[in-house]
Amino acid sequence: MARLEHVNITVPDAKATAAFLTRLLGWQIRWEGDSLNGGYSVHVGEADSYLALYSPKTIVAPAGPRYVNSAGLNHIGIVVNDLDAVEARVRDLGYETHNHADYEPGRRFYFDGPDAVEYEMVCYD
Repeated sequence: MARLEHVNITVPDAKATAAFLTRLLGWQIRWEGDSLNGGYSVHVGEADSYLALYSPKTIVAPAGPRYVNSAGLNHIGIVVNDLDAVEARVRDLGYETHNHADYEPGRRFYFDGPDAVEYEMVCYD
């Protein structure tokens, strides 16, 4: 048996992205502090899985286009219990949603977060 524990991504401001995710999803800060090469990291999520958000001392390059870079991050998929409630919170926080779809076995939508990361919210009814 194997399970995904975390994914580590580079964002412009780890603290701001973590604050956004705690407001949106009710996640908790698991750890934060100084990290590699003078950067700063925040681990945000739940007891058994999390996102490791890393901000380097200096951002060296803007985010590239999705779905065309080898080893690039296309989006982060997060399972939620109430898709409509999460979409309302996303919009209340000032973000637009797109690419809504119903598919077997669930429903989904996407939005671009405050960090050049696209998030997929999915609910398996």
